[in-house]
Amino acid sequence: MTEDEVLDEFRAAQALLEGHFILSSGLRSPRYLQCARVLMHPARAARLAQAVAGQIPADLRARISAVVSPAMGGVIAGQEVARALNVDAMFVERPTGTFELRRGFALEPGQQVLMMEDVVTTGLSSREAIRAIAHAGGEVIAAASLVDRSNGTVDLGVPFFPLIRLDVPSYAPDALPPELAAIPAVKPGSRAAA
Repeated sequence: MTEDEVLDEFRAAQALLEGHFILSSGLRSPRYLQCARVLMHPARAARLAQAVAGQIPADLRARISAVVSPAMGGVIAGQEVARALNVDAMFVERPTGTFELRRGFALEPGQQVLMMEDVVTTGLSSREAIRAIAHAGGEVIAAASLVDRSNGTVDLGVPFFPLIRLDVPSYAPDALPPELAAIPAVKPGSRAAA
């Protein structure tokens, strides 16, 4: 899929929002991609997941035996990419503030894993998920996401395959441009702002 085709999927799902948004990181942004909305239609989610899987080089794709995603945002994306790769899907969650595998999920020692996110901005939760996967015995050999909001600047420590890279500005709350400061801020994501 081209970047325009991916953005068309977001627009069709009314998942490309404009305004003043508080990101999970606490940063502010004038644009927000609501991946939960773009993934709510199974056929659209499958198309996007197939496109993500298709971007991963074949030799690397052949080594992946599980997809692990951080809850909450990455769960559907991870499930669909696992379906596209024909491997198991699992997720890590934060019952006490730190990501961990639960619900009977387990990785074999050294099992090669793709860590799948919906959106990566700073990479903080992705790196936390990668550490949790390693702690559970897995080896993350690649990461992927629907959207890389860092426009290619984030370093996850493994090869990273986002479906699209966007250059969407983000600002500290005390460094907002006047046009953004004039709009009330909303928190559309699943986690409280940092």
